[in-house]
Amino acid sequence: MLKKLLPMVLAMTFCLSAAADEADIRKQMEAKLGAKVESVTKSGYLGLYEVYADGNIFYTDEKMSAIVVSGQLIDAKTMKNVTDERMKKLTAIRFGDLPLDRAIKQVRGDGKRVLATFEDPNCGYCKRLAKELQKLDNVTIYTFLLPILSEDSVRKSKQIWCSGDRAKAWNDWMIDGKAPAGREDCDTTAVTKNQEFGRKLNITGTPTMFFADGERIPGAIPLARIEQKLGQAK
Repeated sequence: MLKKLLPMVLAMTFCLSAAADEADIRKQMEAKLGAKVESVTKSGYLGLYEVYADGNIFYTDEKMSAIVVSGQLIDAKTMKNVTDERMKKLTAIRFGDLPLDRAIKQVRGDGKRVLATFEDPNCGYCKRLAKELQKLDNVTIYTFLLPILSEDSVRKSKQIWCSGDRAKAWNDWMIDGKAPAGREDCDTTAVTKNQEFGRKLNITGTPTMFFADGERIPGAIPLARIEQKLGQAK
């Protein structure tokens, strides 16, 4: 009986010890970073722990003798960027959890492929993206107005949201440079809620895109990359 129980006891002791280490690292890292730590896991490399907090990955050892900030962990055998792969998983969402009723909806062709973007109307990269997205077909694009650059961004977002044809008002401004000139005193709680939702998702820059598989991609990426992702995320 003892022989049977010993491995089980040792395994439980190891698990409790690991849990204690992770809890201690979480507590200390929160104190050092001044931010909530979302997760602490063993990275599987060099005895380092992966700490995910404030939308970033940090690495530290069990004694917290050093903290790696903005570092990329690369697997030497495969040359795979471990940090990048982990960030894709940690920042992914369920597409169905997006509040799509608070987005400007544009349907092209059969609309079967889906893409969601969070954009500021005064973002230059967003304007570049808007022109690229015009070339897509058979896609439904959900654009969330996320004014984060200035008060003018907030005003333009509200004017676009209050327009009779939101998609037209958005494209007129982003593609043709025709500024929205309508009212901004309709129910614009969608814009405010998008700002809150953006903070919840740790979206700190625009554009930020989400695909059907939940993967997040920040920045204006080439059209070929968008087409590739739309094909993979069906």
